[in-house]
Amino acid sequence: MIGFERLDSENFTVGFEQNEAALLGHLAAQVADMLGEKLSEDGVDIASDAAVARLLPDAYTDDTAAAAEFRRFTATDLVDQKVLNARRVAEDVQAAARVLEVEALDPLMVQIDAAGIQAWVRCLTDIRLVLATRLGIETDDDTGRSNDESEMLVGVYGWLGDLQESLVSALDDLP
Repeated sequence: MIGFERLDSENFTVGFEQNEAALLGHLAAQVADMLGEKLSEDGVDIASDAAVARLLPDAYTDDTAAAAEFRRFTATDLVDQKVLNARRVAEDVQAAARVLEVEALDPLMVQIDAAGIQAWVRCLTDIRLVLATRLGIETDDDTGRSNDESEMLVGVYGWLGDLQESLVSALDDLP
């Protein structure tokens, strides 16, 4: 990972190894698909998936009726926005890959405008929350489940944390 860099007051770039870009695009698309599948005419189904419940936490932890009422009015719009954010990240990565006409080992550079960078911030958080839920990570001290598959996912989770930290640093770098 090359990381994020602020180009000017409204534009950013992020560089990836091509396999990293493909992984990020795939993860973003999976989050969009997962959330899109949970939408129905009755609202959002959070009961069937702990990751979705973590992405859409209760607004009122001490009042289940108020939390349900709040969710009824806000969850669909929130899910729609999360899906748009994830699709934006996947599309940004795919667009950069389409224009790449270099060796397979060359980095993939993604250009992101000010509106897009907010989608990236939110999507990276959402992807990490989904992975954390799947791995059983609830606090910074948790290491998650231990098996061959989860070890790989813990590595991806850590890489996404580094990517997120790079993005926050770029946001802090004022031109």
